[in-house]
Amino acid sequence: MPHKASRRSLGGVARAGVQEEGEVETAVEVQNGNGTSDLDGDDSLSCETICSIEEGVLAPENYSEKQDMFRAIGVGAALSILWGILNLDFVEDHQSISMIAVFVLGYLGIIFEETVSFNKSGVGMLMAVSLWTILALGETTPGATLVDLESQLAEVSEIIFFLMGAMTIVETVDCHQGFKLVTDVITTKDNKTLLWVIGGITFFMSAILDNLTSTIVMVSLLRKLIPEPKMRQFFGAVVVIAANAGGAWTPIGDVTTTMLWINGQITATATMRDLVVPSAVSLLVPLGLITLFADEVKGESKDDTPVKVEEMAPRGRLVFSFGVGALVFVPIFKALTGLPPYLGMLAGLGALWVLTDAIHYGEDDRDNLKVPNALSRIDTQGVLFFLGILLSIGALESAGVLGQLAVFMNDNISSPELIAGTIGVVSAVIDNVPLVAATMGMYDLSAVPQDDKLWQLIAYCAGTGGSILIIGSAAGVAFMGMEKADFGWYLRKVSPWALSGYLAGMATYIAGSQISQTFAVLPAATDVVSQLPF
Repeated sequence: MPHKASRRSLGGVARAGVQEEGEVETAVEVQNGNGTSDLDGDDSLSCETICSIEEGVLAPENYSEKQDMFRAIGVGAALSILWGILNLDFVEDHQSISMIAVFVLGYLGIIFEETVSFNKSGVGMLMAVSLWTILALGETTPGATLVDLESQLAEVSEIIFFLMGAMTIVETVDCHQGFKLVTDVITTKDNKTLLWVIGGITFFMSAILDNLTSTIVMVSLLRKLIPEPKMRQFFGAVVVIAANAGGAWTPIGDVTTTMLWINGQITATATMRDLVVPSAVSLLVPLGLITLFADEVKGESKDDTPVKVEEMAPRGRLVFSFGVGALVFVPIFKALTGLPPYLGMLAGLGALWVLTDAIHYGEDDRDNLKVPNALSRIDTQGVLFFLGILLSIGALESAGVLGQLAVFMNDNISSPELIAGTIGVVSAVIDNVPLVAATMGMYDLSAVPQDDKLWQLIAYCAGTGGSILIIGSAAGVAFMGMEKADFGWYLRKVSPWALSGYLAGMATYIAGSQISQTFAVLPAATDVVSQLPF
């Protein structure tokens, strides 16, 4: 199951790193029927070759066309029943209740994805279509739902195009082994020193790239530095904490922060200024506690097992520099032009595309280093999952359900710190994307202005709260698949450190906010005192 989850969760970026060499060799042996292989020692295995090998090995022995037919009929019947339910008068008369029920049912399907063996992307898209169908069937003004749908789709598309552009740029750099420029500078063998170096590099890398990609890159690095599986697993968990902390304080570091930035709840400058210290604290506290009390990092690594070193592709330095520059250029583009960030990301992708075509012109054996190959390797199903979730939230917002929830929370939970803190803890259990999307729909910018404390706390809490449990973030799921880490081990060994950092960072933000308010009041108080008659 972990191997299956890794292929589904990581997308193309980690395909080369998820499978261990022994697994590939076994697959080749089964395919050829002997202990040798024509592919042994060939580092240029194509995806098509590997996929064809896996298909032959993983084909079930008890395959039955009749069984597949019954399953297809069952799925068709379930969809027919769903359509019939959506057309019931009860659904039309009780629109809000029906939509909440569908959302909860779909959300449970997403949470228990591994248990029910249904991909969350498919569940998310069906949930979105069902919610908009209920809204359309119960509309009182003809065409009103279509107008709302077009408006929501315009907002969602900005996020989708932004993510696709960023993922493609990172994948293109990874194809050129450009990240070796970062990983090759680490030479220390002392575990405590290595812990801080790995945490620091991941923190800043995640701020520029994203937490998922940074986790994949750094865990791949750990395989070169720490051959011992158990030790590498613990360091990989620290990478998850650092990646989520680093992604929380920049608008391009975490998908939830990106959502808030694109939709106007936060600005790049204020977010980086106010969240960099709390985010750093959320990493520094776990690192300090682990250094002092964790037995896993005492001493030096004694495993001298040789680790395979990959060579950087031609022009890897150039592509790395250009790709990182394209990502950093996005907030600058938005500040200079006032245009949406996704246009800046598409501009960077287009420039990188032209560059790779130019430098590899006439090199037919280098097609795997070009952008079209990178596009085929990005996590498309993850993008479709975001599409389904965001459209589902948009339907609830258009129906007024989220507005009612906002009124309820304002009446019963007035503290923005408590609201954001709750969202952060809950995001450790369930996906933070729909949580943040729901919050964005609950509070209008006219009521909660841009860069308000609530929005910044949500950006911090949703980003770092996912580190508390291994299933709470894309970075954690990626690590779980790559290093075969399980939920119970992470809960025992890592969760207490992650929770301490989360709470410390939140306390740092609240204290900093109080200090800022105090200094903001001082000039006004000075003016009042100066006007007194004595």
